[in-house]
Amino acid sequence: MIKNKFIVVEGLEGAGKTHACTYIKEILKKNNIKNVILVRQPGSTPVAEKIRKLIKMYHTEKIIKETELLLMYAARIQLVKTIIKPALKKGYWVISDRHDLSSLAYQGEGLGINKNIINQLKYLFLENFIPDLTLYLDVIPEIGLQRALKRSSSLDRIEKRSLTFFQKTRKGYLNNIKSDTKTIKIDANLNIEKVSKNIKKQFSKWLQKQFI
Repeated sequence: MIKNKFIVVEGLEGAGKTHACTYIKEILKKNNIKNVILVRQPGSTPVAEKIRKLIKMYHTEKIIKETELLLMYAARIQLVKTIIKPALKKGYWVISDRHDLSSLAYQGEGLGINKNIINQLKYLFLENFIPDLTLYLDVIPEIGLQRALKRSSSLDRIEKRSLTFFQKTRKGYLNNIKSDTKTIKIDANLNIEKVSKNIKKQFSKWLQKQFI
């Protein structure tokens, strides 16, 4: 029987991560894998959801970049240690909307925090805990932000950042996945039907290898 896995979906706003997470769960179900939980980062625990609101909402006081990074990791650590790791130990598959690759892209490349600092945080608190597979949905910022606007009439604190910020963030993603053999890149600029078809093709191919 195939061993359970930790799967992460990454990408900019409007890349289609939520849909992809749900779709991957459906593919697993069709392959008779039913013990699957979906989580999101930041969030998915009471504490982490409060941190999520704190990160995304506007404040009279400016949230500095280092504070944002530490808030992201506080939520991540809470989720990993209270939900993700226990679920994996019980044999569940876990699909997460974002993980630490987001911090390297958003707070690292986007906000300019030294990558070594982020990696130190990662290894200090998460040690060698990494996804078995990451699906990176690559979308150019102009398309992603247009989709985000259609999805909601008002953008949150991060979504309202400059186009340059998201261009840098995308660059961060692309640089970090270059040599990562556990990451599959999906062109998310296409319509949802074509993106879903590509996800199914690439993910199913990966999944079949796990049965060998």
